[in-house]
Parts: sequence; C-alpha cells; structure tokens
Amino acid sequence: MDLYAEIVRLRKAGQKCAVATIVQVNGSIPSYESAKMLIREDGSIMGTIGGGCVEADVWTAAREVIETEKPRHLTFSLGQDAAYDNGLICGGQLDIFVEPVTPEPRAYIFGGGHVSKSISKIANMAGFATVIVDDREAFANKERFPEADETFADEYENVFPKLNVTSSAYLVIVTRGHRDDMRVLRWAVGTPARYIAMIGSKRKTISVVKELVKEGIAREAFEKIYAPMGLEIGAETPEEIAISVVAEMIATRRSPKSDWRQLSKSIFAHEELKALLK
Repeated sequence: MDLYAEIVRLRKAGQKCAVATIVQVNGSIPSYESAKMLIREDGSIMGTIGGGCVEADVWTAAREVIETEKPRHLTFSLGQDAAYDNGLICGGQLDIFVEPVTPEPRAYIFGGGHVSKSISKIANMAGFATVIVDDREAFANKERFPEADETFADEYENVFPKLNVTSSAYLVIVTRGHRDDMRVLRWAVGTPARYIAMIGSKRKTISVVKELVKEGIAREAFEKIYAPMGLEIGAETPEEIAISVVAEMIATRRSPKSDWRQLSKSIFAHEELKALLK
C-alpha cells in the first residue's frame, strides 16, 4: 500500500499517526535522504528509514509525537562502532524529522436549532467538519445545514452507534430540552471525544450531573465536560454563543492535553460540582 494513501485512510478513519522523514544526510547511512516511515497509533509501522536501533529510537519518539501532537527533530551519529553495534554496515550522520498527522477535527452537534446553525457555520469556517443530529427531520437536513458533512434525523439512541467518535471528536449538546440533553450527555461521557460541551446555566448543569451520578455513572467521567459551554465573553445571541463555543474548541484543539483545563472553564470550575463529584 502507498504510504500517502495510508495517511489519507487513517485521517478519514479518525486515527492519528506520525511520519518520520530523513531530512539530511552526511556520510554513509543504510538508507537515503527523504526515506519515510509511518507509525500508527497502535504502534504498527509502514515503510523504513534503515532499520536498527535508529529506527527503534524513532519509533519511540513517534509515539510521543502522536500523543502530544508536537513534532520532533532527531539527530543520529553513526560512527563505525555505533554502526557495528546497531547492526548497520556504514557510518555517518542523519537528521530525522518526526511530524504528527492528525485527522480533520469533527464536531458532532446535537440539536438543530438557531444556536446549532451558527455553531455549524463558524466551526466549518474554523476547519471543523460538522455533523448534525436531531430527532426531527425538519431540523436536521442538508437544506438547513448545507455546510455539514452529514445530518441524521432519528432518535438519538439510534444515531449514536453510527457515529465514529474518536479522540479528535468534539461533541456539542444543544438539544431542545433538558431531557434530550441528558440523553446525549449520558452517552457522550462514555466516548473518547476530546471535547464535550453542553448548553445551559450552572443550575441546569448541576441538575443533569446529579441525575446521571444517581444512575451510577462514574464521577471521573464528568471531568472532561465543559458546561456551561463556551468561553466567557458575555455572549447572548446565537452568533455570539457560537463564537464563544468554537473559540473554546480551538483552544482545546491547539493546546497540549495538560493545558486544556487552564484554557477553558470546565465543569469543575463550579464549587457545587466539585463537592458533588468528590
């Protein structure tokens, strides 16, 4: 299989990978400049940059690159002794660039109302593919959401198994009522989504979380919830709310995992919820 075709396949499947490329060579090495190796999330590889311990070290670095989504530049000196120890038949120096390849971020928007329309448009402009889910056909269709990749008009529980939610997914819960928000959140907290947000006041958030905790959902499951959703910019109109939400999604997307909570007001910013979830 062609390496570039495999990258396209992985991105469409919502999977991350890393590509290691020999970018500079001095002396003799067991490969060639521009040689590439692809490392998948599961650790499997495609292609080679020469084998030996160099390739093993690059594999280890690539796993870190996949996790952090930050590139690395590696330099190896293959003197005669090192070359012999590594099972290589030549010495030299090579520089390798390891870059992350991430899927197109996908925003799953639950609810097809006015706020959802604005979120879908702005998220699409910011580079997110959007998917609309509503249990009413009049609110989830291509005419209402022409920029969306997909629309689903069915009961939420019927749609959930059809959604390919990965660590590159963003779930935005904006349904028409408290009951439906709870239905979606109950499912959402069990997914690997990078971002889960729910519209509503602090009081509503506390009420929904209390009910789900009573059902037996693990308290840790709520750590990744952003509610009320969006950065605090005083948003009031659907367009302003959409800007605040997409800005929060961008902050989450562009920040290392360790910094997600610092850049956005998560559910754990509420003292009442901290006490509830202890």
